[in-house]
Amino acid sequence: MPIIPDEKDWTWVLSRPCPECGFDASTVTPSTVPGTVTNMLPRWRAALRRPDVAERPDDATWSVLEYASHVRDVFSLFDRRLNQMLTEDNARFENWDQDRTAIEKDYANADPAVVSSELTAEGQQVAESFAGVRQEQWVRRGIRSNGSEFTVLTLAQYFLHDVVHHLHDVDG
Repeated sequence: MPIIPDEKDWTWVLSRPCPECGFDASTVTPSTVPGTVTNMLPRWRAALRRPDVAERPDDATWSVLEYASHVRDVFSLFDRRLNQMLTEDNARFENWDQDRTAIEKDYANADPAVVSSELTAEGQQVAESFAGVRQEQWVRRGIRSNGSEFTVLTLAQYFLHDVVHHLHDVDG
């Protein structure tokens, strides 16, 4: 059964802490981004080893497996967006329908071991990409399809909230 799409604009997390997961974007600095990503990877791998990994807690909430599949794809998406910002002036991001992606990639029936391996590889890749950003590049700009504007730093903050929040969602 498909999940009801989350259509909230989560960019507000750039200006105040998230009351659900406690993430505070103001604490994110260029030097903390890569380590934050790599420090989450063991927790995601542990969550993917749970015996109930594919069970949804209720009809309106993804399973751990679905959340992890989503995070794997978020790692890949934000790596592409980061690299687009570093190579294009005022990069414009295509819309990404996360709910359609979940159905098309059949997140609910994925192999947890494969997702774990892919999530780890994608997480390491995006961490390396953020580690390679030069000081003067953190102010480069990009624009999401809905008009939200980001610098490389605010993109990193927004991205980190997503993966931290989902780790919170699965009690990781």
